[in-house]
Amino acid sequence: QVQLVESGGGLVQAGGSLRLSCAASGRTFSTYAMGWFRQTPGKEREFVGRITWSGGSTYYADSVKGRFTISRDNAKNTVFLQMNSLKPTDTGVYYCAAGASGLSYHYWGQGTQVTVSS
Repeated sequence: QVQLVESGGGLVQAGGSLRLSCAASGRTFSTYAMGWFRQTPGKEREFVGRITWSGGSTYYADSVKGRFTISRDNAKNTVFLQMNSLKPTDTGVYYCAAGASGLSYHYWGQGTQVTVSS
């Protein structure tokens, strides 16, 4: 069982940066791939990016590639989402998720709101 808690969301102007954190409980955190997703009202949840259990490989949606960076610290059971050059279209609730592979996710956090003003 893994419990996930996101933090770091807030209000930022377009062009600014935010760093989200996702703290995990459970001794098996380092065995899970981690993903970030986002959702805005009326839209389906959108994949943002993912990182392998070791942190050795990352993959991003085209919409955030070159602007967002995912990293993890397995010693601290934490995964990060560094978001730069933010756009109003990045606004949404951001969720982290854990899964045995990078293709399906079994555990989800409660989400943190990110609002980018123009």
